[in-house]
Amino acid sequence: MTAPLRTKGFWVLALFLLLTLSACRKAEQAAGGVAQKAKNAEDQAQATAAKRGQERAELAAIPLPTKSLYVDVTDPWAWANPFIVVGPDMLTLRITLADVNPSSMGEGTFLRPANARRQEMQLRLSDLGRAVAAIPAIAWPYGRVIAVAQSPAARPQDRPTVRRNAAAVIGQLNGLGITVEEWPGR
Repeated sequence: MTAPLRTKGFWVLALFLLLTLSACRKAEQAAGGVAQKAKNAEDQAQATAAKRGQERAELAAIPLPTKSLYVDVTDPWAWANPFIVVGPDMLTLRITLADVNPSSMGEGTFLRPANARRQEMQLRLSDLGRAVAAIPAIAWPYGRVIAVAQSPAARPQDRPTVRRNAAAVIGQLNGLGITVEEWPGR
């Protein structure tokens, strides 16, 4: 073999080795990236499970639902427990705090209106567990049950999204140990 041909062969071999090492390094980096993503996902799942466990523990102080207390409630505004209206983008959580005045004198009148104790807040689906766990025990007169309704004001093209969100809300609430009463349910 001549010297130029041997030199050319050397450079081709050297280039082949460099490309092989580079490809191996990229494969190793890709595998490391996948492993890091898997570890991050596992850490996030553990944090979510811990958060869900803490929320369940906070809700455990609320007694189980007593269906006889709410079975005859047919008007959403008469529902005394938390009520969630599911929309395409946001949820509306309505709670009615119990009247702390034990006297029946003036109850529901100008001096003690029920609407003054009613609060509504808009929240994202991701904040639902934290928001429900923060509801005071005094706002659960029927026990651990929440009414869920799909927004009647949603546009027809948003109905599938609202149904998916409602299913996600029900799943999240059931995961927290909360009974769900769907509206209109009767």
